Amino acid sequence: MYAITGITGKVGSALARELMAAGHPVRGVVRDAARAASWAERGCELATARMDDATALAAAFDGAIGIFILPPSVSDPTPGFPEARTVIDAVSAAILKARPEKVVCLSTIGAQASESNLLTQHTMMEEALRAMPMPVAFLRPCWFMENAAWDLTSARDNGVIASYLQPLDKPVSMVSTADVGRVAAELLQQTWSGVRIVELEGPRRVSPNDLALAFARALDRPVRAEVAGKETWEALFRSQGMKHPLLRIRMFDGLNEGWIGFESHPDEVIRGRVELDMVLGALASGSA
Repeated sequence: MYAITGITGKVGSALARELMAAGHPVRGVVRDAARAASWAERGCELATARMDDATALAAAFDGAIGIFILPPSVSDPTPGFPEARTVIDAVSAAILKARPEKVVCLSTIGAQASESNLLTQHTMMEEALRAMPMPVAFLRPCWFMENAAWDLTSARDNGVIASYLQPLDKPVSMVSTADVGRVAAELLQQTWSGVRIVELEGPRRVSPNDLALAFARALDRPVRAEVAGKETWEALFRSQGMKHPLLRIRMFDGLNEGWIGFESHPDEVIRGRVELDMVLGALASGSA
């Protein structure tokens, strides 16, 4: 049996579908069993636990041969990342108590970066789980294609997407959540020793201009990308409710300046199968 955290999200759902299609029993670790009722109807076992509750997590992980850890994303962390540290401590203690045969943890492109930014939460999780006594794999995907959902309304209503990824003609690594879930399922079914780092991107890199053209195809209307000036970022992020926007700003800096990127040689980075047009088509039709 495989225990999956985050089963109600896009990556966790894709992972669970892949494992169940292969005939493996799955236990979804959820905060709210009612929200995950559809998974119970499909034959998935459910266990209730918060990611910061070591005791409940250990019980949820008990008996699993493999565990998938999807750390909760804190979009506006307090300086010092106390929210992430609480989760990391609980997850580490639960894994040590449950002693699964292997662990796959969703990390991120640029987890090796030394400069603090929004993705440093994943760096911290990697550092903690590297010390586990069982085999651990860190799956490091790049920018999710589904993040384009943020731009859907502007593209549809105004024919414009504002890009924090710059310059507009620079190709950026992007991947679909379906590919992330599929590769995570493959990793859980594999055998290895020690620590693995698996980096993942989509079939081809996509510039903001390419993203605008893909929106144009999906919406059947002209769409263009425009630069969101960095001088506007802090005020804009604060207007959206962020109290500590610097870490998000530094994440975009790292992506634009290149110090957030893949650690492996390009030939060693796995490529996904799902094209951007498929993802944007689903977003535009409301089926994503």
